[in-house]
Amino acid sequence: MGVATFDTLKAAEALEEAGVEKAQAKATVAMVRDAVTEGVATKTDIAGLEARFFRAMWIQTSIVVGAVLSAAGLTVGLLMAFG
Repeated sequence: MGVATFDTLKAAEALEEAGVEKAQAKATVAMVRDAVTEGVATKTDIAGLEARFFRAMWIQTSIVVGAVLSAAGLTVGLLMAFG
């Protein structure tokens, strides 16, 4: 998957060509860049979430399997004792 890019130099130049002063063009482009990139998840962020998700699923699966095996063992034990 590609990453969306924002060419700040090109944007600043376009503002300058439209008559905006250089300092104001740079400040405007910086604000837009920050707004566009704020809160964007990186591959590292996603990999961390994926690892935590799979760990949580493994723990939950282990709990369910343990409960099922315990219930089966209890059932077998009761059948042997009273069967």
